[in-house]
Amino acid sequence: MQLKADILGIDSGGKPIVFLNKLDADEIGVTASGRIRITSKNNTITALVGIATTVKKGFVGISEEVLKILKLKQHTLVDIDIAPFPKSLQFIHNKLTGKRLLYDEIHEIVKDVVQGNLNESEISAFVTTLHLQGLDLDEATSLAISMVNTGKKLNLHKKIIVDKHSIGGVPGDKTTLLVVPIIAAAGLLIPKASSRAITSAAGTADRAESMMPVDLDIEEMKKVVQKCNGCIVWGGSLELAPADDIFVKTEYSLYIDPLLLPSIMSKKKAVGATHLVVDIPTGRGAKMKSTGESDLLAKDLIELGRRLGIHTQCVITHGEQPIGYSLGASLEAREAFGVLMNKTNVPDLVDKACHLAGSIFEMVGKKNGYYLAKEFLRTGKAEKKLREIIALQGGNPKMNLDDFKIGQDIVQVKAKKAGQVLWMDNNALVEIARAAGSPKDKGAGIVLNKKLGDKIRVGDVLFTIHAEKSRKLSRANDVLHDLEPIGVGERTEMFIHKVKESPVVRRSFVLDR
Repeated sequence: MQLKADILGIDSGGKPIVFLNKLDADEIGVTASGRIRITSKNNTITALVGIATTVKKGFVGISEEVLKILKLKQHTLVDIDIAPFPKSLQFIHNKLTGKRLLYDEIHEIVKDVVQGNLNESEISAFVTTLHLQGLDLDEATSLAISMVNTGKKLNLHKKIIVDKHSIGGVPGDKTTLLVVPIIAAAGLLIPKASSRAITSAAGTADRAESMMPVDLDIEEMKKVVQKCNGCIVWGGSLELAPADDIFVKTEYSLYIDPLLLPSIMSKKKAVGATHLVVDIPTGRGAKMKSTGESDLLAKDLIELGRRLGIHTQCVITHGEQPIGYSLGASLEAREAFGVLMNKTNVPDLVDKACHLAGSIFEMVGKKNGYYLAKEFLRTGKAEKKLREIIALQGGNPKMNLDDFKIGQDIVQVKAKKAGQVLWMDNNALVEIARAAGSPKDKGAGIVLNKKLGDKIRVGDVLFTIHAEKSRKLSRANDVLHDLEPIGVGERTEMFIHKVKESPVVRRSFVLDR
């Protein structure tokens, strides 16, 4: 059956969806959420069907996702057929019944996910069964390879390509903004593809975007790296391991994270990394609660890296409080830039960044990696390299600390009692920062005045909330009233709180890639 394309200008959230008039749908023999195959002169795609009364008979409503593949013009004729039943559904059913999947079966599932042959319910069934039954290393390896092979790859044709990654869970982790220029200044290639925030106050791509464009395509990324050894770009615009972006949306809605291992390693394999350091923040408020948990994760990451040909090491770091003093895209970028310029003293940020960069140096044969990394900061070579990256990515290489956009609507949160900072609730701080508008509003977030162990007097400012809009500042203030983000006291008490009836549990979930 031939229908005319009606380009709707609708973003369907990454899923290939088209809309049919009910009369045309009945004639084709398809219902809502069914699958059809659409063929144009340029390409063929399998899409999910929505029924819309606003689409005229004889037309098919085209979403932006389908338009990107088929490259249609308004009212172009396309051929419509019912799509064949995906073979991958049988493999998903096999996994649901407890069977172990082989590479070819996993590859078929991943391919169908990328091509839009599976609907949300079917993808959710697969992700959920991985969560419930677990994912062994053979399946994780098959998933990682399949995710790489169904997307684009960055080919730099160099013997050594390094990368770093954090599993997330600790706010204010702006270390990439230091590590990339340190490594690149040393002459090593580090093509850093980063994510935007999912559950955090800011992702690395959000922070970097406060200084330069980050939505480069893969060829633009390649040119930047070839000219200056490094880059910091948004991975979502590169089409590297695209299945991961689809799986993440399902994981987020279900509050589960079974694909952590293949998700991390597929992206690193896709950029051609040969050496990788993974930061695993550990402690209260982090994704990993104990060093035992972190060591087990590190073991699996190292083994999966070995299978993929990536020399992998892990660094276990403290994750019980934010890194540095700032949460929020522009606030964090400004803090990192100040460190690079040797104008801002942030000891924990410098220490963590130099340990990560130092580990990379030592993996490739350099000695005294930590002190070498510090030297690149002290001499200004890392600052010079970041300015070079900023220029090549289309930003202003002469920018200064005053150029960062910071929200001018503020609330200062003051101490009501004296003592010292006993604990910090990472999740609560993130919730407040997001309520203030972060990460969408680049200038929103939190600036901490006190951290763990600091002495406190009554009336001292604990932290300041920044917002770009007064209504969002009010919303952050309302959220603050229900939370206790910083614990102050003379000493740690044994009593936490009393539960007298069935409590309403606040659900917190960390999903950052």
